Amino acid sequence: MTETEHVVDVLVIGSGGGGMTAALAADASGLDTLVVEKSAYFGGSTALSGGGIWVPGAPAQRREGYAPDPDDVVTYLRAITEGLVDEARLRQYVAAAPRMMEFLEQTSTWFEFVWKPGYADYYPELPGGSELGSTINVPAIDLRELGDEEQHLLAPLALAPKGIWLGPKDLRLFYQVRQSWRGKAVLVKLLWRMFRARVFGDRMAAIGQSLAARLRLAMLERDIPLWLDTPMTELITDGSGAVTGAVVHRDGAAQRITARRGVILASGGFDHDMAWRKQYQPVLEQDWSFGNPLATGDGIRAGERVGAATELLDEAWWFPALCWPDGRLQFMLNERMMPSQFIVNGNGERFINEAAPYMDFAHAMIAGQQSGITHIPCWLITDQRSFHRYVVAGHLPIPKVPGAPVPTGRRIPQAWLDSGVVKAANSFEELAAAIGVPPEMLRRTANRFNELAAAGHDDDFNRGDSVYDNYYGDPTLPNPNLHPLGKPPYYAFQIILGDLGTSGGLRTDEHARVLRADGSVIDGLYAVGNTASPVMGRSYAGAGATIGPAMTFGYVAAQHLSVGRRLLGTQTPNQSGGNP
Repeated sequence: MTETEHVVDVLVIGSGGGGMTAALAADASGLDTLVVEKSAYFGGSTALSGGGIWVPGAPAQRREGYAPDPDDVVTYLRAITEGLVDEARLRQYVAAAPRMMEFLEQTSTWFEFVWKPGYADYYPELPGGSELGSTINVPAIDLRELGDEEQHLLAPLALAPKGIWLGPKDLRLFYQVRQSWRGKAVLVKLLWRMFRARVFGDRMAAIGQSLAARLRLAMLERDIPLWLDTPMTELITDGSGAVTGAVVHRDGAAQRITARRGVILASGGFDHDMAWRKQYQPVLEQDWSFGNPLATGDGIRAGERVGAATELLDEAWWFPALCWPDGRLQFMLNERMMPSQFIVNGNGERFINEAAPYMDFAHAMIAGQQSGITHIPCWLITDQRSFHRYVVAGHLPIPKVPGAPVPTGRRIPQAWLDSGVVKAANSFEELAAAIGVPPEMLRRTANRFNELAAAGHDDDFNRGDSVYDNYYGDPTLPNPNLHPLGKPPYYAFQIILGDLGTSGGLRTDEHARVLRADGSVIDGLYAVGNTASPVMGRSYAGAGATIGPAMTFGYVAAQHLSVGRRLLGTQTPNQSGGNP
């Protein structure tokens, strides 16, 4: 062996939730495991996420006395994926996801998983759907626990002031700051957290940051090596086409890594490769992805070069968003569930239940755009009452607080109006002119919406009928999602087509093995997370439906290669699937 060679049992490429879970599972099986990461930071898109993990039947649920029937969950997934996903993959996910979480809890005390019922599945009315939900979270953690590794955790794209962090349950209450005392209590809690951070040096992190930190701490406990700044450049195959390792670039030189058991690709999607995205997703106008900045499809391309098939490259984990002039993206989630608002296309018409799951909402934007009517962008229309009552685009509906880290006060920030992302007017006709839609149509849409809202039911799009719709609505109203718009001024917020990352990728089987177009297995190669075609198809089961499958199939891949594949013998490897 030369200085440029390295031998392990398992090589994991990527350090997000799927990659780190795979590494922990492989190591627990007694396999010498190495994780390589292209970035100077670990965590991937998991570290940038809401940190939820969708796992029906998780131990955290069972501890609370709730155990969804696995067959019902499969029925639910079968319905939302509409035949696009192999039955064996669906059943593997439902069976293995709880085992994955149980494994992690037994592996390290850093793993604390909690379930707080109430965040419903995204289609709770479908057979097998749950109004209680199956989103599992981790508590906040002080990042000082990471020691020197804290500097290597991928930080959120928009950093909050010190001490400002919200857990998933806090967030819902925070949006009710004007509707309930519990919402006001969260605001007080935030002030206390800011005080502690400044006085005691707390560096608390929640959601995806906490999940990524806990996975890394568990790896450190087990001395699993992680090489940062180490991009994979190509896969190595033997004469049979089996993958036997990879070439990486480290410390300025190419290095060959032999993986005696297998390679697990967990390097993410092609979120920020705009040339590739426009090839498969031509409706995209620019890079509006919330995904890992270095996710450019390396693993998918490497798999294709050794014969792998791909699926659903036209898909992403779409998420309607605001895009400010400086390029900063902001989720448009709770606003779409607010009562006094509706969303219009370029014709000034509503086109979907505004509170629909974000994938459905974005699919409606895409379909509308392809019909020739402008839907990207579309516009959320609301009024002054809503601005004074609800959290809108991060603005807190409380009296002006000088120096506050977020906008406050009764007046809409002038910077918003100057940006062009937000328009204000004293009539719907004037607002229509500002956003370029037919004035008579916007007036007609507003009148129709107000008529439906006053009656308490959205006869046109059934907004508010689903328990999911209600989650961020106003609990003080008979229909939490409906209230007429009142007096001007009226406001319009421009909504673009964002995403949490691409979701299409390499075709895999129920063991996460990568497949060729003819369905044959590429021996020694596995793919998980956004590098693999999604087990959710074109849908999204509930909060955490990206991270849940990534971690689950990382665990499944490690389990399979630990028992199902022979160690490499004396075959001479070639790079990129060349002839022997």
